[in-house]
Amino acid sequence: MTNSTSTTTNPPARAGRREWTALGVLMLPLLLVSMDVSVLYFAIPAISADLRPTGTQQLWIFDIYGFVLAGLLMTMGSLGDRIGRRKLLLMGAAAFSAASVLAAYANSPETLIAARAILGIGGATLMPSTMALLRTMFTDPGERAKAIGLWSGVMTGGIALGSVMSGILVGHFWWGSVFLVNLPAMALLLVLGPVLLPESKNPNPGRFDWLSVPLSLAAVLPVIYGLKEIPSEGWNVRYVMSVTVGLLFAALFVRRQRTAASPLISPALFRGPGFTPTVVLTLVSAFGMMGSAIFTTQYLQSVLGKSPLEAALWSLLPSVLIGVAAPVTTAIVQKGADRGYVVAAGFAVTVGGYAMLALVGSDSLWTVLAAAGVLASGVVVVMSQLTDLAMGTAPVEQAGTASSLMETGTEFGGALGMAVLGSIGTALYRHEMPAAAPAEARETLGGALATAGHLPDRAGDALATAAREAFTTGIHGVAIAGAVLLAGAAVAAAVTLRRIPVRETEEEVAEPVEAAV
Repeated sequence: MTNSTSTTTNPPARAGRREWTALGVLMLPLLLVSMDVSVLYFAIPAISADLRPTGTQQLWIFDIYGFVLAGLLMTMGSLGDRIGRRKLLLMGAAAFSAASVLAAYANSPETLIAARAILGIGGATLMPSTMALLRTMFTDPGERAKAIGLWSGVMTGGIALGSVMSGILVGHFWWGSVFLVNLPAMALLLVLGPVLLPESKNPNPGRFDWLSVPLSLAAVLPVIYGLKEIPSEGWNVRYVMSVTVGLLFAALFVRRQRTAASPLISPALFRGPGFTPTVVLTLVSAFGMMGSAIFTTQYLQSVLGKSPLEAALWSLLPSVLIGVAAPVTTAIVQKGADRGYVVAAGFAVTVGGYAMLALVGSDSLWTVLAAAGVLASGVVVVMSQLTDLAMGTAPVEQAGTASSLMETGTEFGGALGMAVLGSIGTALYRHEMPAAAPAEARETLGGALATAGHLPDRAGDALATAAREAFTTGIHGVAIAGAVLLAGAAVAAAVTLRRIPVRETEEEVAEPVEAAV
């Protein structure tokens, strides 16, 4: 039996050349938004030499983009449903372009921080808008699944590509080039978007609930901030309080959504079949992906001694499996496989990736790359199917809101994965380090390698070897914890996502409010 049912006999409309061309145009902003998460990896030394930011300013240059992006996703998803997804997308593209120019030619740390914040605002408009437009352009469930599979692959690949692109551009040009690379794609979107993309919005959205906007920011930002800092700084009271304050505001936000006449996020979305499990499982899959990524990245650089650019280039190899995972999964689902079991199988694949990480030694390049590829391909299977299921079960008039909730879940899951699994790995590292090792060496692998560099050859080599082995032991612990969690997610998916009906007929998709011209 298939995982979806149809409520009418009329088949949904098939997408034509125009829709598939429009999909290619939509992939451009998505790729750039995901690349901007990692594009500063190689540019920051040049930025530091030119602008001379303080340590705090450098952290804000890195983090402000992700914070603003995560904090505004729900707001922008709901806003797009109200004013029009295409309109919001083009507004965001214009803001993203202007901010890219401002960032490229910033002459002070403050200007660069402000530009990165505006880039985050633009990114928050682009991500839910692209997915909501996919929902309205591809009404055939099979075609929609293919489009969302491509969306998921581009999103995952963009993060890896961003660091490599950064290294190449900084190696040949000045640091501002990592921002100017955004302009051609955004210009193409601004020119072709009005021609190819249909406008759509909720015909009866109600009044925009402005009070929910600051409440959502106050709920998301402190939690994301605390979770991002915990892996490097430990369970400091300040970061625990930050998470606690965010959770209190989250409770207020939820209460507001339940009582407001026209809420930012309609509670009815969560009463739809399968929507709540898809959001939760999306969070878990992001937990597994980002929780492992921080260790595999450090492993390539600090354990195997690769340069940052070498590590980034090696990290592209797992993308081969990512590119295969989504289309194969889509074909399996279209042949009648129950989506709940397919998602469960994707989680099982991620468990296999973690199992491979549990076998790595201190010189296991290919094992780590294979594990990363298997794990990432499993995540793409899960994310593509969960996204398609969420967009297929949510009312089309709330497509932007539904997309923003999925993406916010991804942000929370990634931050939580780095915090929890990062803490487990750090605790095991410190436990395995010799008691006689210097205090700095017992804190982090980076500290141990820096300390070893100032010791006599034999003592330095011994300390570095012990630190690398301790870090590898930490990876083993992280792999076991991640495998247990994701195995539980596989069971949950098989139970909660079976035979969920989706809206797959043309009659159930709202007509665009303004035809593309």
